[in-house]
Amino acid sequence: MGHRTQTIEPREPSTTSVLTEPSYAAQILTVTARLLGFTAQTINIWQLERDLTTAADAVCGTLPEAVRHDASTRARASLPPLPLGTQAHDYAEQLRSAATGL
Repeated sequence: MGHRTQTIEPREPSTTSVLTEPSYAAQILTVTARLLGFTAQTINIWQLERDLTTAADAVCGTLPEAVRHDASTRARASLPPLPLGTQAHDYAEQLRSAATGL
């Protein structure tokens, strides 16, 4: 009787786990919301842009440029309006809500 060896091949993630993971765009919005949640100030477009860029770097920094660009573009397209005088923590809640739709 011969001896059989079993090779262990890397497993791909299951379809269920892939479908339940938030998209990269949703993750960018969630991380941006977390960054904005650290301040009690009003938010401006420059702070939002800085935090979006930081979030995109954190979420997609090791991914191919095409994936990073697509995720960043989708996240930015889902941004709620930013009226003057909006509190950062209020906008962070809006970002979390927008992320659930992605």
